[in-house]
Amino acid sequence: MHFRQEWKLLILALVGLTNAAAKDFRPPAVPLIANSPYFSVWSMADRLTDDVTRHWTGTPQSLSGLVRIDDKPYRMIGNEPEGIPAVEQRKLQVLPTRTIYEFEAGGVGILLTFMSPVLASDLDVISRPETYLTWTVESKDGKPHKVALYFDASGQLTVDTTAQEVVASRLQFGGIKALRIGSKQQPILQKEGDQIRIDWGYLYVVTRPGTDTEQAITSWRAARDAFAKTGSLSGIDLDTPEPAGDWDGPTLAFRFDLGTIGSTPVSRYVVLLYDEGFSVQYLNRWLRPYWRRKVGTIAGLLEQSLRDYEMITAKCRQFDDELMADLAHVGGEEYALLSALAYRQSFAAQGLAMDYDGTPLSFPKENSSCGCISTVDVIYPAAPILLLFNTTLLKASMTPELAYAGTYHWPFRWAPHDLGIYPHANGHDYPPDVDLNSLEGHMPVEESANMILMAAAIAKADGNADYAAKYWSLFSKWAKYLQEKGLNPEKQIVTDDFTGPLAHNANLSVKAILALGAYANLCEQLGKNEEAAAYRRVAEQYVQEWQRLAADGNHYRLAFDQANTWSQKYNLVWDKLLNLKLFPASVSEKEIAFYKTKQNVYGVPLDSRAKYTKLDWLLWTATVSDNQADFQSLISPVYKLSNETPDRVPLTDFYETDSGKHDYFQARSVVGGVFIKMLADEGIWKKWIGRAVRPEAR
Repeated sequence: MHFRQEWKLLILALVGLTNAAAKDFRPPAVPLIANSPYFSVWSMADRLTDDVTRHWTGTPQSLSGLVRIDDKPYRMIGNEPEGIPAVEQRKLQVLPTRTIYEFEAGGVGILLTFMSPVLASDLDVISRPETYLTWTVESKDGKPHKVALYFDASGQLTVDTTAQEVVASRLQFGGIKALRIGSKQQPILQKEGDQIRIDWGYLYVVTRPGTDTEQAITSWRAARDAFAKTGSLSGIDLDTPEPAGDWDGPTLAFRFDLGTIGSTPVSRYVVLLYDEGFSVQYLNRWLRPYWRRKVGTIAGLLEQSLRDYEMITAKCRQFDDELMADLAHVGGEEYALLSALAYRQSFAAQGLAMDYDGTPLSFPKENSSCGCISTVDVIYPAAPILLLFNTTLLKASMTPELAYAGTYHWPFRWAPHDLGIYPHANGHDYPPDVDLNSLEGHMPVEESANMILMAAAIAKADGNADYAAKYWSLFSKWAKYLQEKGLNPEKQIVTDDFTGPLAHNANLSVKAILALGAYANLCEQLGKNEEAAAYRRVAEQYVQEWQRLAADGNHYRLAFDQANTWSQKYNLVWDKLLNLKLFPASVSEKEIAFYKTKQNVYGVPLDSRAKYTKLDWLLWTATVSDNQADFQSLISPVYKLSNETPDRVPLTDFYETDSGKHDYFQARSVVGGVFIKMLADEGIWKKWIGRAVRPEAR
């Protein structure tokens, strides 16, 4: 791999983007490792050397990188050791599968790439719990320079709290030598909750063997200090168990002596892999991570990761190049940069496991909210990224809900909200005397309509309604419920539950009406023509009534009984994407024109009650319009938010439109909703979904 070649490919990845747009983009947090809700490490600063690296929750999970150039040490990853100068960070680019930093110091240029093979078309690849770090080094001043690299990954990545003890060891599989670290206690799947980190399983770090490579199990302070002072690692391996530590602790350390380098680029890499052993508990079954379906063992995965490095690198480059060009073509430069930032984050908030028969099951975690697992109204906003690249992933998210809803554990007429608290997806047991009509704590219209709309979108992408047919009794039950309750919903909470319960919700009614139309389409695809015609008539009638109930002059109301109110009708986007042709164009045109009069510096508020908004819904609202200028005017403030928010956290989807402050939500899968604009381009959608690799039956 050559430094100049890397730069040429990086430039190609920005096809259609102006240099100014890419150069000025300042992500609120930068994805480094982005594989699962537990294996998720970020830089939450302008420069990689400004702060310790952190888990998405903000808890330190220290990675460290140093370089010695002509025997002078510099920091490259992290803010320690103190007193060691940092390399100059010249550029940063966040692409869909890669984060690329360009550094310079002492006449030497260093390209540092974090690459997670999040290639959604292939479940066998995207499920690999691995991230590659590659250093590419060359002289920038035409002079030879002596260079050595250092990297370590601390035990903090394997515990929930730093007081927990970790155990480290060396392993050898054939010719592969790996370092491993994990908690001493290994409390597999014991903890559930939101702001927690994994404390079972093992982190592995591996690289290709070479005479210029040294690796050690040591304490991070000793290793970093020794390399800074002498260029070597410290002493013999550290005895463990030891606490993971706040200020010092066990780490897996690597040193690469590159010797004297010149104008010919020199590269080295390491692979970080996290083997959870078991990923989730589903209906009281412990499920293995999906990657084990074919590979089987960690030894096999380590071997595969090293063997496939060149192939994975080439695939990630090609994917990034093409996707960035398509994003810019469909939505413009700012949209492309925002989508690239959202891409890995969306997948990193989901855990992909396999059922007993090898069926892929995906379990999104409701990060920074309640920690719920498989929340339907989290799957729904994230659906566009899954629909674009691989409907198998959306089916994998919906199947656990549908299977659970078909059991005696779920006695209600509407769809469930969630399956528990991550990583326990065991559902909810209700007492025999539960009021089956009580709406308290449920989202009956919301979740039922969500499931039908997603099933209809899958049918459009697949070209058949086979998936919906497998669970037809459930979809039919939920459609009947929407026919009864959807036009003028009773008081209940919706996906935006922070707004509180509301009756006669106009946007919720839009969703229910479109779900009825989508159900009619599914009926037609399955040859149920009479049922299709009947539900189509109901949906058309409800559209007429909705326009009367929601009318409020130059816009439509938040709630039917509340004059002089308004809300984003983001659910209208499915009328366009599913080609339902239910609402007249005048409805969306009137709404879009009105929203443009309500914009604050960072976007349109969610509704008239407050100044906050949701990033995912704002992108859906913008996509409702067929006018590209309208789309740009609505999403530019969202790009501005990601570039200027004072909160250095993974991309938030819930924030104040006047100050840019985030309202708690961060690192959530729902940002995959920004890809909805790509679904509005039929050609783009067909191209990407056509590349999905279908898992073969076992």
